[in-house]
Amino acid sequence: MSDDNARTAFTEVGTGLDAEGKHASGAPWRNFYGRFKGKQLKPNQVRDLDEMLPGLSPGAVGWDENPDRLPLDLEALFGGRDVWLEVGFGGGEHLVHQATANPDVGIIGAEPYVNGIAMLLGKLRKSSVENVRVHPGDARDLMDVLPAQSLSRAFLLYPDPWPKARHHRRRFVTQEHLAPLARALKPGAIFRVATDIPDYVRQTLEEVPQAGFEWLAEGPTDWRQPWQDWISTRYEQKALREGRTPHYLTFRRTG
Repeated sequence: MSDDNARTAFTEVGTGLDAEGKHASGAPWRNFYGRFKGKQLKPNQVRDLDEMLPGLSPGAVGWDENPDRLPLDLEALFGGRDVWLEVGFGGGEHLVHQATANPDVGIIGAEPYVNGIAMLLGKLRKSSVENVRVHPGDARDLMDVLPAQSLSRAFLLYPDPWPKARHHRRRFVTQEHLAPLARALKPGAIFRVATDIPDYVRQTLEEVPQAGFEWLAEGPTDWRQPWQDWISTRYEQKALREGRTPHYLTFRRTG
């Protein structure tokens, strides 16, 4: 796979819309805000994308390969283990850390940014974990095909803050994203959110409970101190260097 093709491989399928406003594949129109690719990939990263990524697929997620949106067979994929989801895994530090510490759990990571995917694959190549699957694209497409009440935990760690007020609707913590996530989580499942942006905290605390979650904080230390199994990511380290304060929010799926 060439570097140019690597970018093409992770863009949304289809460009033309039919009379009903859908892609030729049957996919609904979904605006995607963010980067698919950054700086030029190294040859070994291109090789990893070509050789490793297909074997880490969670199954038929894309609209071109699964137009009927049939649910993924997570039972077959992970042998009946609990399944966790990380939305936007960045460089993969946390994903690999959790997979290593929890070999009895299956973890799916969703990330559209090719460079981040390549970084994760490099970490997986050096590790011995076998309980990770990767969706290289929009998390909304993945959540379409996750069976209802199939996830035991979900992570949203340092998501794109979209700081301008007119862009707040692009944040993950809107009902467009939270409703399908809630559908996929089991009652009692845990949803963790980490961010260094105070206004993102505000929107999270407003929107997440509306989607069927309860905030578990009982005192300030519950959002000021990281989780016991936390590993600080490169995004968090950047925030700390720039003087921003991390917040760690824990929610439980009700119902």
